[in-house]
Amino acid sequence: MTSPPRPDDAHPYLRAASAGIRHHTRTLAPSDGDLPQPGDRVHLDALHAHLTALLQLLDRLAGRTRPSHPAAGRHLATAHTHLWQVTSEVHAAFHLLPGTPQADAEPGACRPERLPEGPPVLTICQRHLSAGHTVRRKTTPTDLRPHTTTCVR
Repeated sequence: MTSPPRPDDAHPYLRAASAGIRHHTRTLAPSDGDLPQPGDRVHLDALHAHLTALLQLLDRLAGRTRPSHPAAGRHLATAHTHLWQVTSEVHAAFHLLPGTPQADAEPGACRPERLPEGPPVLTICQRHLSAGHTVRRKTTPTDLRPHTTTCVR
């Protein structure tokens, strides 16, 4: 008979991802006398990839939780919606940072109808469109508007 994993061993990969983010956050802190460097497209692309993976995780958690605990499932679904809004803002910020300019593109433009200038733009736009299709199948435009929730315990 196997025993359930201890709480500290239950989700090692998720804990490792969180530790990696904490480590990266510390490395971005300016050292004494250094001016803080602005974010770049590489950082935002990696962050966007992480956020879209979290979207998938929250979606599955909400789907598995909702049947037996509807209120908790609704909160997870709301968290999913808010995380999508964050993911969209990171995607928009990515396009506003300087990168390889296209001759006829306006700054900050995401053009899903044609191929972007290549990696990482191609990958972030494809990832964002794919995540957007999933989000829009499960939410309404009203759900996607910014709103606040209160914690009910």
